[in-house]
Amino acid sequence: MNLWKRMGAAALAGALALSLVACGGGNTSSAGSTAGGSSTGGEATGSNVLNVMVEVEVASLDPQLATDGTSFEVIADFTDGLMQMDAEGQAVEALAESYEVSEDGCTYTFHIREDANWSNGDPVTANDFVFAWQRAADPATASEYSYMMSDIGQIKNAAEIIAGEKDKSELGVTAVDEKTLKVELNVPVPYFLSLMYFPTFYPVNQAFYESLAEGTFGTSPETVLSNGAFILESYEPAALSFSLVKNPDYYNADSIQLDGLNYQVVKDSQQAFMSYQNGDLDIVKLSGDQVDQVQGDPELSVHGAGYLWYLTLNQAEVPALANQNMRLALTHAIDRVSIVEDVVKDGSLATYTAVPPQFATGPDGSDFSADQEMFKDVCSDDPAKAAEYFEAAKEELGQDTFTFELLVEDTTESQNVAAVIQEQIQTNLPGVTVNITVEPKKQRVEDIQEGNYEVCLTRWGPDYADPMTYLNMWITDNNNNYGKWSNPEYDQIIADCTTGQYVGDAEARWAALYDAEKIIMDEAVIVPVYTKADANMIKSNVSGIEFHPVALNRVFKNATKG
Repeated sequence: MNLWKRMGAAALAGALALSLVACGGGNTSSAGSTAGGSSTGGEATGSNVLNVMVEVEVASLDPQLATDGTSFEVIADFTDGLMQMDAEGQAVEALAESYEVSEDGCTYTFHIREDANWSNGDPVTANDFVFAWQRAADPATASEYSYMMSDIGQIKNAAEIIAGEKDKSELGVTAVDEKTLKVELNVPVPYFLSLMYFPTFYPVNQAFYESLAEGTFGTSPETVLSNGAFILESYEPAALSFSLVKNPDYYNADSIQLDGLNYQVVKDSQQAFMSYQNGDLDIVKLSGDQVDQVQGDPELSVHGAGYLWYLTLNQAEVPALANQNMRLALTHAIDRVSIVEDVVKDGSLATYTAVPPQFATGPDGSDFSADQEMFKDVCSDDPAKAAEYFEAAKEELGQDTFTFELLVEDTTESQNVAAVIQEQIQTNLPGVTVNITVEPKKQRVEDIQEGNYEVCLTRWGPDYADPMTYLNMWITDNNNNYGKWSNPEYDQIIADCTTGQYVGDAEARWAALYDAEKIIMDEAVIVPVYTKADANMIKSNVSGIEFHPVALNRVFKNATKG
């Protein structure tokens, strides 16, 4: 039985029946300062304010620059996109009151709510989306998620704009009038509507953005606007606490029951649990022995979080890691079952595939990664196989001893998992030394993006419910291809599944995605470790928090606190 379902998590619904074909042409009052948030600082107050733990700081409140789950969650607290997720994870209207799709699936026309306004009183307009999406595609912005416009969203001319071949004004998104937005795609994208609740596609008020000093957007309550359920009340970069208050001018304000949200960044899980027990926090994440302590407690709630934790290996800078047998030795040297059962202990799943289980379903409704033994020859918990690959690597590399630096972020769980991985590798591969380097998450992410690492324990959460949200990462020169691996055959398969020969055949596309994953696993491009679940303690007087394994892990719009 699905462990997360057994422990009460809601399953993500909606199989993606892909039928792609190439596309042709055609066929009020302010709730704060004029900058959108209150400048008073401090916490939201009152008994109806939800006190929320996060494990890491917000990295960015710019929707076109943010890349991490914490930032996405907070941005979504105060910003709506065209669509939002319902409780089952399906795309439903948000700022878009309605929409139409052309017969060929290549043109979307969105009608923006007349009562949708920014917190400075400006109406939300179609141009807010045009400006934001052009920012995302513009090479000058250097958005790491620009590929969501091109490779994933297939918006007309996005790839050429990102490559510097066309001007951003040629992006296939047009303000037909103030409240009508037209989007043109290269090919129909069956999950396109679900992309609309991903923050990269959120709007930005152009006049407000251009009124700010360069580089200050999203750095304080005065430098953001809200069009969503809450307004940013207090925040500064790297803040360990920040707050939001209810937006009285939100178009759906009557449905928002909370008066606000207070966030606390707590990296030490024991400290977080103590704060929860003291009544200072209403929702916290537990791990390790803490989960054992609260088994049977009605306030314990476990939900699949979707994130794949894995080791990325810097093949470009570390000669030993460019050796395939060395990478395979490391893959087999890890005991994933012991990691999830004895260290993490929160319902996370030992994972042996590049695409994690339980978030993407195929044309026949089956889970893409239900079979976790499909690559057991190249990924398993098997010290004997690890030793065989290690002997081959030593012979090919002409040396017997190796030292690797393992980079990890400064959360309790990450450090505990890293320590076990270190011990397992050093035990199963005599001659290998693993040294652990701990950094704040923001610095860790910067280092792996810039190639300043050897091995790193990192994670990726699905941005949309299709295997491509993972497999697209490892095409040549993708920003998230941290190991700088390249394989022309792999690139061709992904291209065929995106715009090529498989776009009109759902079953053939699904089979080709398996072929792509096999290449990743055979070459040990990454070392998958586990798929995250979150063991949450939630106060009994709190209800209505929605949990999702895709895009936005937590949504508080329908939360209540009695």
